[in-house]
Amino acid sequence: MKSEVAIVSCNSYDPSAVLSAVERGVGLLGGASKFVQPNEKILLKLNWLSADPPEKCVTTHPSVFRAVAEVLLREGGQLSYGDSPGFQSPETAAKRTGAADVAEALHIPLADFHNGQDVHYAEGQQNKKFFLSNAVLSQDGVVSLPKMKTHAFQRVTGAVKNQFGCIPGALKGEFHVKLPSAYEFAKMLIDLNTCIHPRLYVMDGIMAMEGNGPRGGTPRAMNVLLFSTDPIALDATMCRLMNLDPSLVLTNQAGLEMGAGTYLDEDIRLLGDPIETFIAKDFNVRREPEQQSSKRKQPNVIKNAITPRPYIMGERCVKCGLCVKMCPVTPKAVDWHDGNKQNPPSYDYNRCIRCFCCQEICPESAIQVKVPFLRRMMDR
Repeated sequence: MKSEVAIVSCNSYDPSAVLSAVERGVGLLGGASKFVQPNEKILLKLNWLSADPPEKCVTTHPSVFRAVAEVLLREGGQLSYGDSPGFQSPETAAKRTGAADVAEALHIPLADFHNGQDVHYAEGQQNKKFFLSNAVLSQDGVVSLPKMKTHAFQRVTGAVKNQFGCIPGALKGEFHVKLPSAYEFAKMLIDLNTCIHPRLYVMDGIMAMEGNGPRGGTPRAMNVLLFSTDPIALDATMCRLMNLDPSLVLTNQAGLEMGAGTYLDEDIRLLGDPIETFIAKDFNVRREPEQQSSKRKQPNVIKNAITPRPYIMGERCVKCGLCVKMCPVTPKAVDWHDGNKQNPPSYDYNRCIRCFCCQEICPESAIQVKVPFLRRMMDR
């Protein structure tokens, strides 16, 4: 059977408009009773990369959280919510993103994303063990609420990438060290998704993020909510809305190869509003093809000559040191190598594994991604 993705128009975050759109989207997939039964414990997994207010379009909007929660509560679900941000606490993120106010009004507790335990996953094709938060392990099921955004490491971040937040805190950085290849990292994300196996994905694309995402990009009105049980098909549909070839996204490639879903147009059935209404042909996202060498380890001289790399715009840098803190390698690839913290940090690209954790978390959008001249010529 074809994977189904529901596309539903929604032009604002007005709570009543979002609720109506969520009701329609869930209905197109068979109704809320298909995803939750009375008294089942369901985690609503939001996207909290960092504790930013909703107008920055970094996180799942509280109106989307509210609408999905209300629909599931009607079916008698016992809900909890949350995420594990990159460096702040879940409590801080809940408050600053506006989710805590919704949760208080609906009497939904914040789940435990601080603690967890090892889970052995024999079906994993690359990773057979994950350390998952108690927020996931204490529930009967998960409903994932990703945000539509660009991403330096994986081009886009959507349904598949959202489950990375089920790994508590700094433990996420260890995967970047163990799996510096973008393709191997994508395969890990697929195993993580199939291990957690969310029942439903509802993507917030009312206001998306383009450009230097997932934190430092530019808000972009897309006026859409996407719904699916297949995260690969949902991410592929997101790509098509961005006018991006879904086959260029490594999580889509890995998902299809590993049998976790499909990005192929002929295997996806679109429901709801026509996709042509929402395609943004000029969406700012990286479209150049990946070099085949990106799927295997490269000598430093080749890596530095052809691989995109982060760099710091000195005029924007406030010397907060978050990039240094988030760098997962030892010794640090980005640091005050000259010892002078009055200047912006600098990079040792021979140490840099191109995980872009520094760029991802920078609060000032001071870290950009530079494509080397040789790579630009090769892409031409």
